[in-house]
Amino acid sequence: MTMEKADVVIIGGGLLGCSIALHLAMRGRNVTVIESHRPGRFASGVNAGGVRRLGRHLDEIPLAQASNEMWHDIKSLVDDDCEFHAVGQLKIAESDEDMAKLEARARDVKNVGYDHEQIISREKLREIAPDVHPRAVGGLWCAGDGAANPMRTTEAFHRKAKSLGARFRLGEKVIGVSRTSDGWEVETSDGKIIANVVVNCAGAWGDTVASWFGDRVLLEARALTMMVTERVRPFLRPVCGLASRKLSFKQTEEGTLLIGGAHLGYADRDHGIAEPDPLKMAISAATVSDIFPLIKHVRVARSWAGLEGVTSDGIPVIGPSQSSENVYHAFGFSAHGFQLGPVVGRLMAELICDGRSNLPIEPFSPKRFNLS
Repeated sequence: MTMEKADVVIIGGGLLGCSIALHLAMRGRNVTVIESHRPGRFASGVNAGGVRRLGRHLDEIPLAQASNEMWHDIKSLVDDDCEFHAVGQLKIAESDEDMAKLEARARDVKNVGYDHEQIISREKLREIAPDVHPRAVGGLWCAGDGAANPMRTTEAFHRKAKSLGARFRLGEKVIGVSRTSDGWEVETSDGKIIANVVVNCAGAWGDTVASWFGDRVLLEARALTMMVTERVRPFLRPVCGLASRKLSFKQTEEGTLLIGGAHLGYADRDHGIAEPDPLKMAISAATVSDIFPLIKHVRVARSWAGLEGVTSDGIPVIGPSQSSENVYHAFGFSAHGFQLGPVVGRLMAELICDGRSNLPIEPFSPKRFNLS
């Protein structure tokens, strides 16, 4: 068994773990990432790739705004454009009630000082999405949002972090952690690592890792499902959702249709298994063909699912441990962490290196789960 020393050990090598490793390496830190499989295996590489500020929890907006700026210059960070396309994101109102809901949302966003979510009329909706069902009455539009390739993005962050000296121990499982006079001793299936700092980026297993350090987090592992169709003629540029029904829908550059929307499959965290539920896939297919009738007879090519950690309040855990010194958490992104990947890496490096973050992260502290 090997013994290794590092400034920082990161448990979990998905997009968040790779991003934190990259930003720490950029600041000269000696970083080791432990990943039980490969980067992007469970959530980071198998999601819809949405790069979205639209519909964010109000507390997430400052992070999403800062990350959006990074996405628009992503190649300068990771030497790859990650297939990012700023095609905009759209939430469609199918009724007057839907429209009232979207108008209330736009007011809420404006009241906290932002104007990136804009109400659009029936006419403007059809300029953006000409083939939408005639009953649609308008929408909520966020220009500058878009989508990227999730696996390519995760691989780009992984590759760039390695090029800057970050070490990745793939195929190893963390067995346990203990405090020693030299710092934290992290034991894996292939050896031990001594580090000053530990970062928990364990995704769907984040609550278990947090418990090792005395932090309680309410989290559930869920299987979030996606499907892709055969190629069809180009008809849609933005990423679309609905005001009242579950849907995430976009057309790729190749012409295929990528369909999601938070429908759940079968999750088995103990065995690292996530499988789609055919009945839920049928609901997604019916929903998208209802709002875009021209694709009613398009065939589905394949479907898949990824394991994600969803917190009880639907927002991530970001920040220092409440119980253990020199331990930090970044997990529980609840199916919307992809867009935040670049900025969370930066702010975690700020926390570790400077002792503070330049963005407000108090709402994401694990202390919110302390029940008295």
